[in-house]
Amino acid sequence: MSKRERAVIARLTVHGEHLEILVNPDLAWAYRSGKPVDLREVLISDIIYKDIRQGLKASEEFLKKVFQTTDPYKIADVILKKGELQLTAEQRRQMIEEKRRQIIAFIARNCVDPKTGLPHPPARIENALAQVKVSIDPFKGVEEQALDVIKALRSVLPLKIAQVSFLVKIPPQYAGKVYGPLSKMGDIVRSSWLSDGSWQAEIVIPAGMQQAFIDKVNALTKGEAQVEIIKKP
Repeated sequence: MSKRERAVIARLTVHGEHLEILVNPDLAWAYRSGKPVDLREVLISDIIYKDIRQGLKASEEFLKKVFQTTDPYKIADVILKKGELQLTAEQRRQMIEEKRRQIIAFIARNCVDPKTGLPHPPARIENALAQVKVSIDPFKGVEEQALDVIKALRSVLPLKIAQVSFLVKIPPQYAGKVYGPLSKMGDIVRSSWLSDGSWQAEIVIPAGMQQAFIDKVNALTKGEAQVEIIKKP
């Protein structure tokens, strides 16, 4: 099979217009994943299309307006990193398997047997997962899917999510932008505005996400927030 016959389309929609490039599926996925791949090897053609199947090229005027350049490699870099990438059946299978392993590891870190208070070994979780009907989406986040998987697993395996409570105090200059990101990582059970304009909250998160939570708070506040564990599992 030739390179062109194996090629897939990477697509980005900007200002209501589709931009498409023809790429090697394996190298494109590696490039998108941040691996050191030469972009010139990724592209089957250095043409930026409006519609590959119809052979319609994007106009240089449009590319210049949107990207401030007509360099196909600079534009292809954006399309690959921000756009949609078709997957081969084998790539999709591999991604689903990798995401399944990540979800199993997440559950092993964050859940315990409510009878013993001990975590289930990954092999036990994997065996239980084989008994329930639950689909794994290769593009959705691990935490988002893990909660649905846990619900399904409870029909065959006793599971309780181990949790940790954090008390955070966010300085006034960052208070307005942290609520959304932090609420996605856990449950905000109590919050208040302090007299100096700071925001203080108690947030309950899965135990296995402690470091990720601390890193997120520090990133959002440039390390100026106060973070304290007030209840361990």
